[in-house]
Amino acid sequence: MTYAIDQTRDRVEIATVSYESDSFPPMHGGGPAPRILFLPGAGGDPAFWRPVGERLPANWEKVYFRWPGLGNKAAEPFVRGFDDLVNRVVAKLGRRADLVAQSMGGIVAVRVALEHPAKVRRLVLVATSGGVDVAGLGGAEWRPNYRREFPQAADWILRERPDYTAEIPRITAPTLLVWGDNDPVSPVAVAEYLASLLPNATLRVIAGGDHNFACDRADEVAPLVAAHLS
Repeated sequence: MTYAIDQTRDRVEIATVSYESDSFPPMHGGGPAPRILFLPGAGGDPAFWRPVGERLPANWEKVYFRWPGLGNKAAEPFVRGFDDLVNRVVAKLGRRADLVAQSMGGIVAVRVALEHPAKVRRLVLVATSGGVDVAGLGGAEWRPNYRREFPQAADWILRERPDYTAEIPRITAPTLLVWGDNDPVSPVAVAEYLASLLPNATLRVIAGGDHNFACDRADEVAPLVAAHLS
């Protein structure tokens, strides 16, 4: 079940079809089909978003990112922080793309949208901080558990804490926020705060959803993503 709150104000795996020169097959109604960049959280796993991606139209181009050095992914010498992840995403934007991001990936997506607004058509942010103070909004500390689960992960992910609170209101891309109401890491209060900052945001809440619901409950999430990107 979902309920809604509306606010008005590298290493990459590429799935499905690639189209040269950013020429995409038409959607119903004659517009171009979306080109979607899927950004995972700090686990760095491109498989996280595949259940959602597989439920979206087959003619939508889908790019699944992995984050070298995070989770259990092999490190690469030129990935030393958020700046390097942002650069990897920017390199794959092409003329224009949609960003679908979970958790830490949402921080990357927000930064890309801020730096390249003309190239980001729409945003989907899921269970993320988005670059605001999650702890101040009731979010639980995740770093000790992360270090225990991924002892080989790069140290920078535990140190860097980007703050984009002041810049977020500059993001004009239509943004879908999808949250679970049973997520201790990024509670719904975070989504509500982001919705208050973003001038063109819609919030959908998945009842009972935890931090990883986007992967575990793709049957509920994919229709929301498809409707937003259509």
